[in-house]
Amino acid sequence: MVTFQDFQKVDMRVGKITKVEDFPEARKPAYKLWIDFGSLGVKKTSAQITKLYTKEALLNKQVIAVVNFPPKQIANFTSEVLVLGLIKKNSEEVILLKPEIEAELGQRVA
Repeated sequence: MVTFQDFQKVDMRVGKITKVEDFPEARKPAYKLWIDFGSLGVKKTSAQITKLYTKEALLNKQVIAVVNFPPKQIANFTSEVLVLGLIKKNSEEVILLKPEIEAELGQRVA
């Protein structure tokens, strides 16, 4: 079990994907994403979401991401945030978590 204080340490924010590129250097098929978090700025990450999403469908999509993990080197790319999603049962397909209604960029998930 985690306490509410433990949960509060995870800083999850709303961002909008502003740029998407293929990431051929990744071990598994992935995209490079640039996500605008408003006052927190634009952060980059990689995401293995190529099975359900095209680059065009991802552009301008709002997503939820953890913004306070340390940067992680993935091949020749530094990931600064972790986009949240769920993995479909018996599959490697990832469904992104997103606000149901458009939210303010950088808004914290509570």
